[in-house]
Parts: sequence; structure tokens; C-alpha cells
Amino acid sequence: GICKVVPPSGWKPPLCVDMNSAKEFETKKQMLHRLQEGIAFDDGEDYCPSEYQKMANEMALLWKQKHYPNHDSTFVGSEVKENKNHSFEKGSGKDISKETKEQMSTENLERDYWDIVETQSCSVSVEYGNDIDTDDYWSGFPHSRRGRSKHGTSELRKDENDDLEYIPKFGTDEFYRESWWNLNNIPSCPGSVLRHVKVGINGINVPWLYFGCLFSTFCWHNEDNYLYSINYHHSGSPKQWYGVPGTRKDAEGLEKVFKNYLAMKMREVPDLLHHITTMISPRLLQQGSVPVYKILQNAGEFVITFPRAYHGGFSMGPNIGEAVNFATPDWIAHGADANERYRTFSRPAVFSQDRLTFTLANYVRELNSDSCDLLVKELQRVIEEELRLRDVLFEAGVRDVSDQVNLPKNRLDRLDEASADYDDKRQCFTCKYICFFSAVACECSQSRVSCLRHSHLLCQCPADSKYLMIWTKPQEMSMNLENAKSMFHMKRQQENRCKFIDAPFHSSDLHGSNKKKIATAPGALKDWQMRKNDTVDLTPVGPIESCPILSDSIMSSGNRQDDQTRYLVQPVAQSSYDGLSVQTHVQDPTKTTSKEEHDGRPISESRYSGGKEMISVETLSSTPPGSLNAGICQM
Repeated sequence: GICKVVPPSGWKPPLCVDMNSAKEFETKKQMLHRLQEGIAFDDGEDYCPSEYQKMANEMALLWKQKHYPNHDSTFVGSEVKENKNHSFEKGSGKDISKETKEQMSTENLERDYWDIVETQSCSVSVEYGNDIDTDDYWSGFPHSRRGRSKHGTSELRKDENDDLEYIPKFGTDEFYRESWWNLNNIPSCPGSVLRHVKVGINGINVPWLYFGCLFSTFCWHNEDNYLYSINYHHSGSPKQWYGVPGTRKDAEGLEKVFKNYLAMKMREVPDLLHHITTMISPRLLQQGSVPVYKILQNAGEFVITFPRAYHGGFSMGPNIGEAVNFATPDWIAHGADANERYRTFSRPAVFSQDRLTFTLANYVRELNSDSCDLLVKELQRVIEEELRLRDVLFEAGVRDVSDQVNLPKNRLDRLDEASADYDDKRQCFTCKYICFFSAVACECSQSRVSCLRHSHLLCQCPADSKYLMIWTKPQEMSMNLENAKSMFHMKRQQENRCKFIDAPFHSSDLHGSNKKKIATAPGALKDWQMRKNDTVDLTPVGPIESCPILSDSIMSSGNRQDDQTRYLVQPVAQSSYDGLSVQTHVQDPTKTTSKEEHDGRPISESRYSGGKEMISVETLSSTPPGSLNAGICQM
């Protein structure tokens, strides 16, 4: 469900947040001792960047002084301890485990966090600067000058395809502006379905910025429309992540644990998980047979979450992060699942799944055969239901006024601002589904419409008072489907494969029990062992008012020992806090593939091919075992 990407040596993008700005952002006040209750967060204070960092540093230092007063005199590294003269010597016979417990290490902070959340041992409140609009405020990355980001200047070449393939020299200022690893750019990169969404949607294709402090929490959730997400850690203390695989079984397992643990609350608020205000322990999920994996994300590292994968975590101290969504063609079926789920909660989707599916059909030539297969099956599903329900409504007496009403034609080449505004006006009154193909209306209302499933809930008027507004005719839908089928067959022939598409499709096919078990990346255990006793870096990101720093940081980027990119799913072999034990399958990190030339690109050359297993690998050479199909872009 989650994967860590460690860029190669030399990756050092500039932090473009104006730390001297007087512009203030809002925060949310989180009461850690009540995170298991699912209560809404109150508003915290407003801060400018330097004020927030000063507050976050002071809070971390107070925690250190209160709970780890002997930290500086008992530093323990890998079989090494520091004496009063700041020299290092090998073990002196003292109880290393006792000294380790006196360190403000990531492992001890994890134990502290869950002690507060689970046992309410003390009352702790923190202020989290989350979901900060990078359009109104700042992005940590520079803006593209080639039109690759939603906000920024546009200096496109005449040949747009050449521009998309253009990769500046690694490490240059232009590289960080134009790289597809720049979070402003990644939604629009080649291979991303979201590049067809031309309207900026905050948090979806326009990144959000995050100012974190010690124990600030991003509670359990999965992404809007079950999209992929990518999170970059710009600077500061680590973030502890927990992830659950995005299979139907595991996602529903987590939801079941929530329902059992918060039965009363979820009867009042059935979509509680969508509120992102509840944090329960991985221990409870394990007791419910839900697999949990963990990752420690350090500054300069990415974390990717996969469709429907629940994730959550907290910060180990002051930090700045940024996140955005993207989607590869394999996401199509996951998006359809999300759309169905939202209808049960009457929750609006962030965009029309049907519009994006039919827009993708206009670009079917860009897809591989596996992605074409998924697209064809989704087109078949929605078209079959649409035409069947139209016939049912006509037989019931609902009138067809398509010849009398001149409705604007659906635009299928992109999802732009005008299209998004129009879609907002045709949401089903009952389930909030965007009625893309047709909608039922009644003479009794000039504003309400209904999807074809819920026309009987629109009003109590007789059927002959209702009429069907049709934007897409059957011939147009059939033509799109046939074009996609034809392209699928052609691509399969080109790939010398034979696969029939006439078999009925069930979304559970993507989540079935016959899937191979996801293995822990080779090197993940090594990474965990290397980082588990790291202490928190309280070094200021930028100019702030004087704030005492009580210890030197041992979390420099110099800990990296190779120039290769690493893709990591962190194993939780044993408890990092009392009571947690997670199953892992760790491969021998010494067994690597043959070394090939590495060109500084953190994702392999192979483009994502939909319908494949979600593979997490560590690239110790440029040819990862099984290839990293989660990648859609290149350095």
C-alpha cells in the first residue's frame, strides 16, 4: 500500500517556501489523547512560517527536556557512545539498552506517541499546518516555465510532445523546475491520467503544503477517488508512516475494525473515515487480521501511496512536506470502485469518473494493451447500465425530450474549468453522482436532477411529469466503445498475445485472493536498522528568532552509502512500540541484480502497464527485480 523512494546522491532541490514571509496560514488543533474518538479538530492559531517553526522547535525542545533530559550525555550509535569530551569509544560495559531508552530517538518517540493516543497517559495538543494551498501560498518546488504545472509560466515549444520528453541535466536549476518528480508537474506527466484534467483542483493536481510539529498527525484515510498520492519531505524531522494494502479485503478489514471500535460514532457519522480525524493503533488493526506496514520518511525522500490503500502517521518534530495525487491507467477500475462507494454515502466525487473515462477513450492510442483492456471493461459497464436504465424509465412513462431540448455536447478532449462548473450543476439530488450521460428532471423543480438509479427519490410526482435530459446518445457511446475495442485488439496483436475481452468483468478481479503476496523490498530492513535510533533534528529550516538547540543532529544526508535510488516498503519486524508486531517477508539485502550504469533517474525506464501487481523494490542496480511498475515518470 505504501512505498518509499530515496532519490540518488546529488538530488537537492531548493526549498522555495518563503520562510521570511509575514503571510499567515491556518492550523488545526489536534488533541492527541482524543484521536481515537473521531472528533472534529478545532482551529488553531494562525502562523507565518518562521512563527510556526519557532513554536514547533520550542515544543520539541520542551518534550526533550521533560522526557529525555539525559539525551546529550547518553548518545548511543551503532556500538558507539559519546563521552563527556565528545570523543567516541566502543561500548564501556554500561547497559546500552537503558541508555538507548534515554535517547530522543524515532523509536522512542513512536512509543511516546502511541502511549498518549492509546492510554491517554497525558493530555497533549498540537497545531498542524495542513492542506495549505500552494497556489495561494508557496510550493516547496519551483514552478515550471514550460507549462508543466497548473500554476506557473508557460514557454512551451511548438512540438508539445518533444517538450514532454525533454529532461534537463540532473541537478541543475532547470531540472528541479521541469522534472516530473517536481510535485507541481507530476499530475501532468506522460502516463498520468490526470494530465487530461486541465482545471486546478487543490490537493488533487495542485499540491498541498504541510507544516508539521512533534506528534502532528495525518489520520487514517485513503485518497480521494482512490487516486495514487506522492508525498515529498522537504526538510526537518522524519515522518512515521503506516500503511495497509489497497486490496478490497484489507481496506474493508480496516473499515470493519473502525466500525467495531467506534460503533456509536460511525452510526452518527457513517463516512467518518472521510473526515480524516481518527487515529487508531496498528495493534488494533492487527488484532482484526489487517496487515500493517510502516515507513520512516526522512528529509529528501518520497512516499507513494497506492489506490484505496489506507495510510496515516505523524511527525517526529518540526518539518515541511508537500503532497499531490496522480493516476496511471490501471487506476480506472479503482476510480470506479470509489465512485460506487461515494454514492452510498452521498459524497460528491472530486471530478466525474465517467467524463475522465470517456476522455481517456479519446486518447486510447497512448495506452498499452492492458490499460486498453481495463478501459474497455469500464466502458462496457457504464454503457450497459446507462442504456438499460434508460429503457426502464421510458417504459415507466418518463418522457424523452432529447429532440425538444438543445443540450450542450459533452466535451471529451479534456476536463476544463467550464466542464467542471457544468458538472457541478448536474449532481444527483440523492447520491451526488455527476450525471454525465443523462439526468432525470421533473416539472416541479427547475434545479433538481436525479441519476437514473434514483429518479424515484427525486419527488413524489407521477412518472409522466418527469423527463430525461440526454447529453450523450447511444450511437456516440457505442462508437467510443468500438474504437477502444479495436485499439485493444490491435495492441494485443502487436504484443503477440491473445486475450478475449468478452468475459464479464468484476472489479473484484483486481483484488482477488489469487494475487501474489507483496514482498518487502530488499534493503528495507537494512534501512530500518540504520535509522531506528536516529534522533530528531531541530536545526531551523530558515531564519527564525533565536531558539536554543540542545544537541547536534545525527540525521544528515551523509548516512546514504550508495548513489542508487531505493524504493522501500519499511518492514515492521518487531515492535517499535509496545504491543506492535507486524508480519514481514524480508529478502536478503545482499542478493542484488547485476550492476548496470545508473543515469540518476529514480524510476526505471519501463512505463507503467496497467493491471500489474503493485511491486515495491529497492534498486541497488538500475534493473530492479521484477521492474518498478509503480513508476510513471523519469528523472
